[in-house]
Amino acid sequence: MALSVKPALLLMLCSTLAQAQGVATSINDPTRPPATFVATPTTVTGVTEAGGRLRSVKIPRRGGRPTAVIDGQVVRLGEKLGEARLVRLTETEAVLESAAGRETLRLTPDVIKKPVLTKVTRPRKKEMP
Repeated sequence: MALSVKPALLLMLCSTLAQAQGVATSINDPTRPPATFVATPTTVTGVTEAGGRLRSVKIPRRGGRPTAVIDGQVVRLGEKLGEARLVRLTETEAVLESAAGRETLRLTPDVIKKPVLTKVTRPRKKEMP
């Protein structure tokens, strides 16, 4: 049991000495999202200057109102976020309407979906002998 205490004491001593000498001890968390997802710009009308960030959409199968998480705030369909109202919600986007006009927020704004074209093959006709 005494052996397991020594490494912990050594670690505490090293970290205390590093802090005393002003050495920054920062460890990056590999599970933390990138800074662009964490940092929230200042809001002007409830929607951020950069247009807001749609983080999540929940559309219930039965009953209940659809909800969206925009810049960390839960907004139900028809409710206001600042001066803008959530007027439309799909699986991939939310539409906010205010006096300034309509704004569409997408879950993946950098991704452009394109339909895949496939060649249609027809079955061969059987030849009569």
